[in-house]
Amino acid sequence: MSLRTALRAQTADCHAEVDAIFGRFSLSDTRQYEAFLRAHARAVPAVEEALEKAGIAALLPDWPERRRAALLLADLADLGEIPPPPLPQPELGGEAALWGAVYVMEGSKLGGAMLAKSVPEHLPSRYLSPQGPKGSMRAFMERLDTSGIDNIAGAVAAARDIFDLFQKAAQLELEAV
Repeated sequence: MSLRTALRAQTADCHAEVDAIFGRFSLSDTRQYEAFLRAHARAVPAVEEALEKAGIAALLPDWPERRRAALLLADLADLGEIPPPPLPQPELGGEAALWGAVYVMEGSKLGGAMLAKSVPEHLPSRYLSPQGPKGSMRAFMERLDTSGIDNIAGAVAAARDIFDLFQKAAQLELEAV
């Protein structure tokens, strides 16, 4: 079983839970959209910083082009929103954990591209809009498939932790709205 297949299968429940909780935000409503972005701002910078500290650039040389925190913070600034405090950074020890965490982050781009269609044109949506060079998702999946990681459990645990972080972030913002 490939790492990608294992991650998809063993995190499907987490993915569904995160999709469900973020699906409660109406992106066509400005206040709800702001809350949606604030929820992401609680998680994305923390995860990106943890990935960098753990050495993601050695696995993905194009990592700087894959980052999205700056786009997210720019969208919040355009809306006059102050970013909320980020949640604690996840612990990412080892290459397997890096692959698991970045799997979630890269996958969220696909969901973001779909969600961007729900955002009214007058609202900023750089964070949700597709970014990066053409074929970057395919290149990521090829790197994931050829990573040679045999610690599937470590990758899955890290991915589940990242999904959990996003779920906590969404819950905090839903409680505030």
